[in-house]
Amino acid sequence: MPSHKPLSLGQLRKMRKPVRNINIEHREKLSKLDNLALWVTVRVGTMGFFLIIMAWTFIWLGWNILAPSAWSFDPYPAFVLWLFISNMIQILLMPLIMVGQNLQGRHSEARATADFEIDTQSEREVETILQHLENQNELILSILHHLEQNKKQPGE
Repeated sequence: MPSHKPLSLGQLRKMRKPVRNINIEHREKLSKLDNLALWVTVRVGTMGFFLIIMAWTFIWLGWNILAPSAWSFDPYPAFVLWLFISNMIQILLMPLIMVGQNLQGRHSEARATADFEIDTQSEREVETILQHLENQNELILSILHHLEQNKKQPGE
């Protein structure tokens, strides 16, 4: 006979938590500044942005090295204006990117927690199914054994 009674489908349904869409929950919690930080983080972390900065640098430096001195607005070799603008871009982007990465990290942690909850729930349900299958197997074997005993008795 079965060793212990597994949970019923109704019991499993009562234990089940509603499925949450972490992406929507996370998006709804973001402020406009958070959205700006994420937007900048996503765009700055691309090869396109890198190529724009590289092209801007080559054009700026190339113009100020090769152009006649009357047309040069940031004289070689100091490039003071270029250094100032580059540093301002870096100073402004660095904390904004860090904010965006922190927001992405929190979102990732929330997704991992939701995945863990679903995995735990699925494991419990699979275990219950396995218990049902083991019980059914024991019952089938018991019925087969009973049928074999009844088959042998009349013909003995």
